[in-house]
Amino acid sequence: MPDQPLTHVRNIGIMAHIDAGKTTTTERVLFYTGKKHKLGTVDDGTADMDWMDQERERGITITSAATTCFWDDHTINIIDTPGHVDFTVEVERSLRVLDGGVVVFCAVGGVEPQSETVWKQADRYGVPRIAFINKMDRRGANFGRVLEMMRERLGATPAPVQIPIGSEDEFVGVIDLITNEAKVWHDADQGVEIHAGPIPDELAETAEAARAELVDAVATASEDDDIIEQYLETAELTEEQIRTGLRAAALAGDLIPVFCGASLRNRGVQLLLDGIIEYLPSPLDVPPVTGQDPKTGDPMARAARDDEPLSALAFKIAADPNVDRVVFVRVYSGVLTSGSVLWNPRLSQRERVTRILRMHANRREVVPEARAGEIAVLIGPRHTGTGDTLCTRDDPIVLGSMHFPEPVVSMAVEPRSDRDKDALEEALAVLQDEDPTVRVHEDPETGQCILSGMGELHLEILIDRMQREFKVEARAGQPQVAYRETIGMAAEAIGRYSVQIEDEGLFGQIAVQVEPVEAGAGSEVIDAIPDGTLPAAFREAAMRGARGALNNGVLGGFPLQDVRATLTAAEMHETLSNETAFDAAGSQAVANALHKAAPTLLEPIMTVQVAIPSDYVGRIMGDLNARRVQILGVEARDTDEVIMAEAPLAEMFRYTTTLRSLTQGRGTHTLEFARYEAVPPSLVQAAL
Repeated sequence: MPDQPLTHVRNIGIMAHIDAGKTTTTERVLFYTGKKHKLGTVDDGTADMDWMDQERERGITITSAATTCFWDDHTINIIDTPGHVDFTVEVERSLRVLDGGVVVFCAVGGVEPQSETVWKQADRYGVPRIAFINKMDRRGANFGRVLEMMRERLGATPAPVQIPIGSEDEFVGVIDLITNEAKVWHDADQGVEIHAGPIPDELAETAEAARAELVDAVATASEDDDIIEQYLETAELTEEQIRTGLRAAALAGDLIPVFCGASLRNRGVQLLLDGIIEYLPSPLDVPPVTGQDPKTGDPMARAARDDEPLSALAFKIAADPNVDRVVFVRVYSGVLTSGSVLWNPRLSQRERVTRILRMHANRREVVPEARAGEIAVLIGPRHTGTGDTLCTRDDPIVLGSMHFPEPVVSMAVEPRSDRDKDALEEALAVLQDEDPTVRVHEDPETGQCILSGMGELHLEILIDRMQREFKVEARAGQPQVAYRETIGMAAEAIGRYSVQIEDEGLFGQIAVQVEPVEAGAGSEVIDAIPDGTLPAAFREAAMRGARGALNNGVLGGFPLQDVRATLTAAEMHETLSNETAFDAAGSQAVANALHKAAPTLLEPIMTVQVAIPSDYVGRIMGDLNARRVQILGVEARDTDEVIMAEAPLAEMFRYTTTLRSLTQGRGTHTLEFARYEAVPPSLVQAAL
C-alpha cells in the first residue's frame, strides 16, 4: 500500500436495510477504483464482498468483509456490513472502529426498520454520515419521499448535493447542485465515463430551487464568518464555500450530504466516491481515542499519530482455514509492526503478532506494519477477543468496549455420533470466539447443549457453518424463545451447607439480599460480608456460587436479568469449611432469596413490520391479532401497506411460512428485538 498522509485516509462503513443494495454498491466501488476487473452481483452469487458460501447462496451479507481501495490519491478502507437484523452485531462492532459511514437507502422502500437501527447505532458512536439513495431505476423510486422519511423517522437534516434526472426506467443521471451541471452515464461503457453537460431546460427551475435550499442549509449550519457574511450579502455561496461549509456540517453531524444513483446499472458510484473523500472524516478529523489507565482507572487519550504509544482495538475475530484465527484491529495510535509482542490489559497477557495482513474481501496482502488510523488483520494473537485493547506493556491503555445485545432464540444441539462430540465442542468454541452474540451453555436439567443467537436465521447459519466449515454432523432441535427471569421485590435468605460424609463434615453459611434494579442494568453480585469474617478463597467461592445461581433462575433455569444480589454475612467452621461448602452456600442463599422475591418470567418483545399488498390487510391483521400482537399503525407505501406492531417472539416463530401462505408469497416482514417484558401469568406454565 502506498504511504499516505492521514488526511488522505478514510475508514468508512457501508450500512443499510437488507436489499437496499449495499454489497452491490461496494462491488461497484471496487470496480471503479480498480480493485476488481469484472462486475459481480449479489443475485448471481458473484459479489466479492459476500465471501461465505452461505452469503453467496442467500444473497445477503452476514459478516463484515473488509477491503482497502484507492481513489483520487486517497486510501479508503471499507467495511461492508449486513442489513439483516439477526446480524446487527456485525454493524455494531464495525461502527465502533470507523470514522464515517455511507448509509444506503432504497429509493422505493426508503427508511426501513434496519435503517433506523443502523442510524441509532451510528448516533451512539457519533459517526458522521453521507447518504446514497440507490435503485433510482426501480419502479416506484421516489427521491423526495426518501428525503422526507429521513427527516421524519431519523430526525436527520438531509442536504442533497444532487437531484436525479428521471426516475424508474428513465433514470439516466443526476444534476450536480454544486457545479450546476448535468452528469449522465451510458450503459455502453459500464458507466465508466461521466458525461457532463448543461442542465436540461425542463429541470432548470427545479435545480435552481434545490441549489438555493442547499446553499441555505450550508449557511444556516455554518460557523464560518466568511460563509455567513457572503450568504447574508448575496444569498449565494461559491462552489468552494459550499464544499467547505458542507464538510464542516457533515463532520459535526448537523447535515447529511445526499447522493443518488443506481449501483446495479453503474450510475452514481464515482460521485459517491468523491463524496466519501469530500465529506467524510480522516482519522485526524475525529477526536483522539479515549480510554483508561488499567492500573488507576484514570482517563487517557491517544491522538492518531505514529509517534504516540501504540493503541489498537480488536473488533472482530474470524476463523481461518489456514491459520486458525485472525484478529481484525483498528490502530488508533502508534505503529504496529510484524513480529512485535503486544500487551492485552484485560487478560494481563502478552500476544505475539507473527504477520499483518491487509484484506480484500477474502483475499489478503502481507504488509510489514499497520500505522495510526489503519485497519489491519493480525495473525498470531491466540487469546485476544472482540473488544479487547492491544497496546504495549510499558504504556498500557484500555479503550472503551462494545455493546452487544443479548441473544433471544435458542436451540438444543447434539452430535449425531460420539465421534462428532469433540468436533462439535471445538466448532461451538470457535463460533463463540467469532461472534459475541452467540452463547453456548448446558441445560442443568437435561444436560443438553443449548446454542443461543439473535434469530432463527442466525442459528440456521451457525448450524450450516458447523457442517460446511467444521465437518460436524449435528442434530439441531426446534428454535426456542430465550426467556429470562427477574424478581418483583427485595428479599433476604440464608444458604446453609452442612453435610456429614462418614467421619468428614462440610460447613458453610451465607446470608444474602436480592433486589430488583433498573431495567437494562444487568445483574451483579456484591460482596458486603464484613472484613475478617472469611478467608479470601472462601469469599470468592461464595461469590462464584451466587453468580451461578443468577445464571439459573428458579422458574425455568433461565438467566436472571436486572437483579442485584448482595452477600451480607457469613459463618464458617475452623476445620469443616472449605471452598466447596461456600460455593454451595452462596448458590443456595441466592436461590432461596429468589423464591421469596416474586420471581417473574420475561419474554423478548419484537418490533414487527409487515409489508403486504393492500388486498391482504384484513387477512393479515386478523392473523396478527390472534398472536398477542399490539398493532401500532398502518402506513401506505406505494402499492403496499406496512403494518407496524410489537409482538412476543414466541408468537412469531416460523411466521415467514404463514405470511407466504396468506399472501401468495407477496408479503415480507422484519422482526427486531425491542425489550423484555413479563409473560402473562396465564401463559407462564405453558412457556415453562
